[in-house]
Amino acid sequence: EVQLVQSGGGLVQAGGSLRLSCAASGFTFDDYAIAWFRQSPGKEREEISCIRGSDGGTHYRDSVKGRFTISSDNAKNAVYLHLNKLEPDDTAVYYCAADQRYYFCSGQFGLWTYESWGQGTQVTVSS
Repeated sequence: EVQLVQSGGGLVQAGGSLRLSCAASGFTFDDYAIAWFRQSPGKEREEISCIRGSDGGTHYRDSVKGRFTISSDNAKNAVYLHLNKLEPDDTAVYYCAADQRYYFCSGQFGLWTYESWGQGTQVTVSS
């Protein structure tokens, strides 16, 4: 059974940093695409970054490019999202998601429905 367990998040002032973690089990990370999504109140959930386990290829939505970094530790089957230079508009519930169709991580956001999801974690950025 595929499981994704998230940790991290919390309250931070604008300009600050956080790290989100997504621990995966039940599958071989190398074969998967892992993505981070977020959903703010009143807005649709949006994909903001992804990484391919096979080659480490990454993609970012423009709104987070240069501020957020996705990384992985294949040995630990874990993916991280480093959030830097946080802004109040980054306030959202953040989710990690995984799918064995590695091509989901291609830079074309919003096209794919990922199969497995973490429980979500709140990030709140105060001004």
